[in-house]
Amino acid sequence: MQLSKLLNIAIPMIQAPMAGVQNWRLAAAASNAGILGSIPCGMLSKAQVIEEIENFKAHASGPYNLNFFCHEMPELDPYQQDKWKQKLSAYYDEFNVEPNENLGVLRRPFDMEMAEAIAPYKPSVISFHFGLPDAALVEFVKSWGAKILSSATTLEEGIWLAENGADIVIAQGIEAGGHRATFTETKLESQLHTRQLVTILADALSVPVIAAGGIASHHDVIMMHELGACGTQIGTCFLLCDEADTSQVHRNALKSLAEPSAVTNVFSGRPARGIENRLMIDLSFINSEVPAFPYASAALAPLRATAEEQGKGDFSPLWSGVNRQGCKEVSIQEVVENLWTDKLINT
Repeated sequence: MQLSKLLNIAIPMIQAPMAGVQNWRLAAAASNAGILGSIPCGMLSKAQVIEEIENFKAHASGPYNLNFFCHEMPELDPYQQDKWKQKLSAYYDEFNVEPNENLGVLRRPFDMEMAEAIAPYKPSVISFHFGLPDAALVEFVKSWGAKILSSATTLEEGIWLAENGADIVIAQGIEAGGHRATFTETKLESQLHTRQLVTILADALSVPVIAAGGIASHHDVIMMHELGACGTQIGTCFLLCDEADTSQVHRNALKSLAEPSAVTNVFSGRPARGIENRLMIDLSFINSEVPAFPYASAALAPLRATAEEQGKGDFSPLWSGVNRQGCKEVSIQEVVENLWTDKLINT
């Protein structure tokens, strides 16, 4: 079955939830363009999530997707935090900043308090990153009729998701930008390209599969459907859109095409794909000294803020997929039309 029928949308396409670069505004515009708009909620309080829902509903009438993380929160290791700050000390000196003493806003896993807060709104789609929450939470979310989506990076993960409550599995190929959805002990070098993963999951699973990663053209969209996907999830193409909150240094990096993207853990403690920058290169892309997710980013915050004030993205997570050719400084409506109908954008 096509995603459009499953999720009650005109076009079988999802705007990927992208924390830090979007809010309800992009989601509402995506919905008005005929696709499923997504609101990233992993760093929001209950009150903030409700505010996002209310704003979306005031500007769009279609269904929406609330996206949450469901990682396990590790114990904070003060020794590891101190070591991480020591590793960054030369940068603190260079930019004349002091390291943060507090952890700031952390990415927190979905819990029953959040589920009960959103239940009165009965959102029709809830998606998760890093697996699924416990069975009781899955059952509760489904009790109001919501469809549950989650991302897999391997066949093993896809099978587990389908067996544990996912109504639809997102095949996140290695080309995808942002955090890898991995929730098993999987080596990055063994993860598959989107087209390979879609083919394998579509053949193996009894639930529908959505393609995600490296999709930047009408041709890419058609190919994923031909491989067995019921729809596509797209993020990078929307980062330059008028309705996105992407920072100026991030926008500049997306437009330059000078640097490739790579997978790194130095910004958050979990592997994620972004445009190569100074921090990734200096510390090596995968560094064993980075604190566990989500504790790594706090120490980088003052460096990021100061560098961005100077127009530098040296310490910023410039999330992006491998293919930036589809990024255009236009409305999301125009990008969606280009992806779905191959209507040319003259920019």
